[in-house]
Amino acid sequence: MSFAPATPLSQLAADLEAGRTTSRALVETALERIAAEGGNGGHAFISVNAERAQREADAQDALRRAGVKLSPLAGLPVSIKDLFDVAGEPTRAGSRVLDDAAPAARDASAVARLRGAGAVPLGRTNMSEFAFSGLGVNPWYGTPRSPWPGAENGEQRVAGGSSSGAAMSVAFGMAAAGLGSDTGGSLRIPAAFCGLTGFKPTARRVPTHGAFPLSTTLDSVGAIAPSVACCALIDRVLCGASLDEAAVQARAAAPAGLRLAVLTHYVTEGMDAHVAESWEAALGRLSRAGVQLTPLRLPLLDALPSINRFGFSPIEAYATHRDRLPAHAQRYDPRVLARIRIGETALAADYIDLIAARAAAIAQARAALDGFDGFLMPTVPIVPPAIAALEADAAHFAATNALVLRNPSTVNFLDGCAVSLPCMPRGAAPVGLSVGALGGSDESLLRVAAAIETVFEGA
Repeated sequence: MSFAPATPLSQLAADLEAGRTTSRALVETALERIAAEGGNGGHAFISVNAERAQREADAQDALRRAGVKLSPLAGLPVSIKDLFDVAGEPTRAGSRVLDDAAPAARDASAVARLRGAGAVPLGRTNMSEFAFSGLGVNPWYGTPRSPWPGAENGEQRVAGGSSSGAAMSVAFGMAAAGLGSDTGGSLRIPAAFCGLTGFKPTARRVPTHGAFPLSTTLDSVGAIAPSVACCALIDRVLCGASLDEAAVQARAAAPAGLRLAVLTHYVTEGMDAHVAESWEAALGRLSRAGVQLTPLRLPLLDALPSINRFGFSPIEAYATHRDRLPAHAQRYDPRVLARIRIGETALAADYIDLIAARAAAIAQARAALDGFDGFLMPTVPIVPPAIAALEADAAHFAATNALVLRNPSTVNFLDGCAVSLPCMPRGAAPVGLSVGALGGSDESLLRVAAAIETVFEGA
C-alpha cells in the first residue's frame, strides 16, 4: 500500500479562502471517514463530538462570509489526544481508571489556543494508557493502526505511541492535523510509523495546563501533521506567537552549507534492513544536496540506560498515580502498571541523582554539538511491528517498546526539540529521520527541518 499524501494545511486554507470548499464540508468529510472505519475511525478515536464540530464549522463559515480576517487554521478539522481537557467532556487519558472523571470545566491551554485560532476539534483520539508506551497498544479502546499493512500478509501494524490515534486520524484523512504530547517520542514515533511529520518542541515552549501528566519534567505539547510548515504553523498557535503571514512561514534554510552531526553507535544499533537502507539513502541525498554531514559518537548516550535506571517518567508517574493504585490497580493495563511501579521503589536520593546526571549530560551535549545546525538519527530503528504479536507476547512487547523509545527519548532527556520527517522511498514501509537541536532552538530547528524536507520531496 502506498501512502496518499495528506493535504497541507496551507492548501486547505487556500481552498477555504477561495471558496472552493467550506469548513462544514471539510468537517463532514472527516466525519464520514471516521464513520467508515466503524464509527470510531478504526480505534483512532475514543469519542467524537460531531454536533459540536458541525456547529463550530458553521460558525467559521459565517465569519468568513462576513469578511472577518481569520487565522490560517480557521475552519480546519483537528483531532485532540485524550489526555487534553475539553470543556464539558471527561478526560480519561486512554484508560478505564478515569471512567468516573468529572467533565472538564474548561479547555486545556493547547485546546483553547487551537479553538481561539478557529480550528475545529472533532473528537478525542486514542492513545497508550496514560501515555506510557511508544507502541500505542490499548486494551480498552482498541489499537490504532499504521496505514502500512506489511508487505506479505497484510497484517495490521501499530501506529506508534503514545499519540497513536492522532497519527492515524491524519494518515487516514480523518483530521487535517492531530494535537498530541511527547514525553519520550510520543509525537515522533507515530509520525515515523505513519509516514507523517511530528514536531516535539522544547518542553517549556507550550503550556501543559489541562493535560494529564506523565512526566512533569519531560512532557511537551505539539502536533502531527503533513509537513514541517504545518507543524510550524500549529506550533506558533500553541506557543502563543504571532500569526502574521511572514511569521508563519517555515522558511527553509538552504540545504547547501548546513552543518549536521550524524549520531552513531547507540542510536543506530539494532536497525532492521529496511530502516538501515532508507537511512543510508537519506544521508546520501543530503550529502549530494550540499549538507555537511559529520559522524559523531556521543559517549554520554551509552550511559543513558544506567542513568535512567528509574527514569523521570516512572518516578513522576508513580507520584501522580499512587493514591489510585490501592483501589484501582487491577483496572490498569498491566504493561503500563509495571512501568509505573518502577517509580515506587525510587528514593528521593535517586531522583536528586537523576536531576544532576541530566544536567551534566545536557552540558556535555552542548559542548559536543557546538557549531552544528542540528543532529540527525533514525527516529525509530524498526518498521512498525505487527499488532497481534505485541498483544500476544508480553516479553516481545517490552523489548520492542524499549527499542522504539530508545532514540527519541534521548532528545527529551537532553531537553531538546526535534522533528521526525518521512525519508523512505515512495510506497515503501514508513521510516522517519529525526533532526534535533538542544532546548530553545525550536524556530531555527524548524527552518533546518524544512530544508531537509525539500531534499526528500519527490523521492
